[in-house]
Amino acid sequence: MDSLITKEVTKVKNKSTKDLLVIIPAYNEEKNITALLDKLSEPRIADIADILVMNDASSDATNWIVKNRKYRLVTHVFNMGYGSALQLGYKYAIRRGYKYVIQMDADGQHDVCNIPVIYEKLQEKDENGRCADVVLGSRFMEGSAPYPVAFLKRIAWCMFRNIIKLFTGKRIADPTTGLQGLSRRMVLFYSKYNHFDDRYPDANIIMRILMLGFRVTEIPAVMHVRTEGVSMHSGLKPIVYMIRMLFSIAATWVGVKIFKIDQGAADE
Repeated sequence: MDSLITKEVTKVKNKSTKDLLVIIPAYNEEKNITALLDKLSEPRIADIADILVMNDASSDATNWIVKNRKYRLVTHVFNMGYGSALQLGYKYAIRRGYKYVIQMDADGQHDVCNIPVIYEKLQEKDENGRCADVVLGSRFMEGSAPYPVAFLKRIAWCMFRNIIKLFTGKRIADPTTGLQGLSRRMVLFYSKYNHFDDRYPDANIIMRILMLGFRVTEIPAVMHVRTEGVSMHSGLKPIVYMIRMLFSIAATWVGVKIFKIDQGAADE
């Protein structure tokens, strides 16, 4: 897949000495990504993390903005979708030897102040000496920054919370957050064929990894409302998203509970 649908535009000299990679999927984000990259260049972020922008065949200047700032950049030849951009980023992280990954959006909604907090949480051990596989940055926990939510979106999130609680016994406050920190073994799992949704990796993926026994935790996050550009959930896309997500959740439950797909993956 790598050689056919992508090309690496920025050449990386040597293997980084940092163990954290921040992956940013981007599609036509020229109005937002400049400000984001400026914030990511601040020492508090640049000292602990490398940045990789996954340009999903943008038709605007996103590619050139990133390239001119000399960040790591991979560009899809064709628009493959948000999930595909992330998965290829995971493959990059594994091949470059990164120990942790934090994924965040390019539209400016995810504040960069969350990066050091998530990074620290990924390294924190529980009472059994184990670290989390996934750290979710939540908009809806005590301590989260105020975040306005439209009525229909609130209904959708409430529904996904209840479905995950029903099938896994665990309450996830923000089941559709795109701000996530991942351990290396989680990145390795996601990078494999058929382990990740190519379009909308949201509540369905979280439910799957919980059912498989991976360790998932949440922390309060600082997020902002998009001010420029067009969301991937604009127009009629939310309806398509909802239908697809419900079918995907049902398929996930059948696959794990009935067909025992990937059972034991969290023990490897």
